[in-house]
Amino acid sequence: MSPAHATTLITGGAGFIGTNMAARVLRQGGKVVVLDDLSRTGVVDNLHWLQGVAPRHRLRIEIGDVRDAAVVRRSLVGVDRVFHFAAQVAVTTSLVEPAEDFMVNAGGTLTVLEELRALPEPPPMLFTSTNKVYGRLDDVGVQLLDGCYAPTDATLRERGLSETRSLAFCSPYGCSKGAADQYVLDYARSYGLANVVFRMSCIYGPHQCGNEDQGWLAHFLRQSLRGAPITIYGDGRQVRDALYVDDLLDAMELALASSAELAGQAFNIGGGTDNAISLRELLDMIGSLDGSAPSVLHDGWRVADQRWFVSDTRAFADATGWRPQVRVADGVARLHAWLRDDATVAEAV
Repeated sequence: MSPAHATTLITGGAGFIGTNMAARVLRQGGKVVVLDDLSRTGVVDNLHWLQGVAPRHRLRIEIGDVRDAAVVRRSLVGVDRVFHFAAQVAVTTSLVEPAEDFMVNAGGTLTVLEELRALPEPPPMLFTSTNKVYGRLDDVGVQLLDGCYAPTDATLRERGLSETRSLAFCSPYGCSKGAADQYVLDYARSYGLANVVFRMSCIYGPHQCGNEDQGWLAHFLRQSLRGAPITIYGDGRQVRDALYVDDLLDAMELALASSAELAGQAFNIGGGTDNAISLRELLDMIGSLDGSAPSVLHDGWRVADQRWFVSDTRAFADATGWRPQVRVADGVARLHAWLRDDATVAEAV
């Protein structure tokens, strides 16, 4: 079913990725159900913005907790496909409140799965997992190349980390998302649900309420525009692959369009080796965009920090033909321009 004729449920629909996906579906002429508890800073602004995107009859808002079976059941009425984004998203928060982290990420996902299983014809679902399911990657030998960490293994350096790598949950967040990841895959195997998992690297773009715990690229840009210091944990040479949100949405729609073939599979999704960037390189980009170097503070390494993670996206590319279109320098410039014009950022400058 095309998005223009579908009703799409987005849990965490007022968050960064949810807002962008909801706006895309609404602009395509489809209907959207947003389920969100509005607990995260900034998401109320996202929701208000979404309400101006399309006629009210095509946007249904359910304010509630993804752990509440009755709310999830009500949200699923008449739905043709599901994007399950609702989550506790920060490693640091999980270390402080591990029980809450587990109940939201693992418990909330299980609630969604059970409500889907109870339907006579369950719609396909895409679940957003994380690269943290692979742990700290302490066994990946790294070296400094051009001032950034890179694997000593040339093949790994060229291709990135694939889904064949063993899972190694680290931190309560890694455990809760990893448990949810495995439940989503098993419900495809055990109950025939058309579920697909994305293990995501660094995603960035408009409407991202980034902070130093999650959404670091947007956080760095926001801090610089506000004239506030940016704290670097570790030495700043750590590398991630960055994927612009529009490219992610393309991948997500392809995944659900092919859910019959892809059900029960997990894919590493990020910008890949062509869009890898270190923290120091991002600081240099920001300095070029702002006209002066941002103020930087330094602190020690944190639990579960990976020195290098770059996604090998070939499995999903081979299955669907998807490739990222936005290069990281262009995407950072786009996000910088959007944040510069965003009233919530401007008020803090």
